[in-house]
Amino acid sequence: MRVHVADHPLITHKLTVLRDENTPSPLFRSLVEELMTLLAYEGTRNVRVEPVEIQTPVATTTGVRISDPKPLIVPILRAGLGMLEGMVKLLPSAEVGFLGMARDEETLEPTTYAERLPDDLSNRQCFVLDPMLATGGSLSAAIEFLLKRGATDVTAICILAAPEGLKAVEEALHGLDVTIVLGAVDERLNEHGFIVPGLGDAGDRLYGTV
Repeated sequence: MRVHVADHPLITHKLTVLRDENTPSPLFRSLVEELMTLLAYEGTRNVRVEPVEIQTPVATTTGVRISDPKPLIVPILRAGLGMLEGMVKLLPSAEVGFLGMARDEETLEPTTYAERLPDDLSNRQCFVLDPMLATGGSLSAAIEFLLKRGATDVTAICILAAPEGLKAVEEALHGLDVTIVLGAVDERLNEHGFIVPGLGDAGDRLYGTV
């Protein structure tokens, strides 16, 4: 498993505003979309391309285009939806699937309650979107789900992670072709499984249900 923390001042600046409890939901949603575009730039660094010959107004030249089968973007419901628009802006030719996963607040174990994905993901690159990598259970389960469907490599893009969650994902997915792209790694998890200092519940703050 590869981990890349996108250490950039614009990302850190936007994260600071996201963390502020006084940031209202409309601004929070806008910042998540902006952050996602910055993180998607890092996350798609190894997207598959193929050569293509084109005619410019001056001459013939060879460039590249996104290869088939097209990448699949998979936001984890519900909070991952807030990251989707920023991702498809950068990768508009990708297809989009959905995976609904919830964490039991007592056991902290993930359960899958919905999925809308192709039955066969053979030879597909998948990009999983989940704002918070906390305990790592939901993200590990989502990635394993995609790999069992035939995906050949998976990149997960998260805004924040806890060290405990990263360790759990590493142990669950050891030896598999997985990349994790992060905006930051925070200090720890608290006794309730929330990232500290974190930014609270991303889903609640995105959709104004606090």
